[in-house]
Amino acid sequence: MNFYQIFLPIFTLIYILQIFVVKTIVQWKQTGTNPFVFGKTDNAHDYIGRVYKVMVLGTWVSIAFYSFFPKLYQYLLPFWYLDSGILRLTGLVVALASFIWIVIAQYQMARSWRIGINYEEKTELVERGVFAYFRNPIFLGMIVSYIGTFLIIPNVLSFSLLLVTYFVIQIQVRMEEEYLKEVHGKEYIRYLSKVRRWV
Repeated sequence: MNFYQIFLPIFTLIYILQIFVVKTIVQWKQTGTNPFVFGKTDNAHDYIGRVYKVMVLGTWVSIAFYSFFPKLYQYLLPFWYLDSGILRLTGLVVALASFIWIVIAQYQMARSWRIGINYEEKTELVERGVFAYFRNPIFLGMIVSYIGTFLIIPNVLSFSLLLVTYFVIQIQVRMEEEYLKEVHGKEYIRYLSKVRRWV
């Protein structure tokens, strides 16, 4: 096994545990509210939650084939012309930077952090830290992390996951913005006028 075959599964496991599992448990204990709010209905919000789960599964398939079943990796149709040491190193740096970025943004979001939209709850509007410059730093970090993974293992599946991630997050962000307009009104509209959605 090469370095990246060892790095990717370990990094991805730590990424998921820290950003989703550990943060959810800590948040739940601090607030008494489960921050994971995707349900099982057939509405657009909960459908996006199911798409996220498929994306995580697809990521693990791509990484597992690359790291543990290299003979099967060819079936993911790798882009061999992108198989470059420089691109892999760039992907590693990008993935690590996105992880640190997301952890910082989650910390600054504090008790307002949620996975999904709880339409029955009003959380604080966070405008400090990275949120003073980016309206959606956590989602931005997620997109960048998929770019990093793609650069390390460029194949049809990892590229498809990157595209799906980008478009699903674009939809999720717009749903959240509509919710925040309803909840925070003029305060959020003022924030929209000051801070761009992405960069």
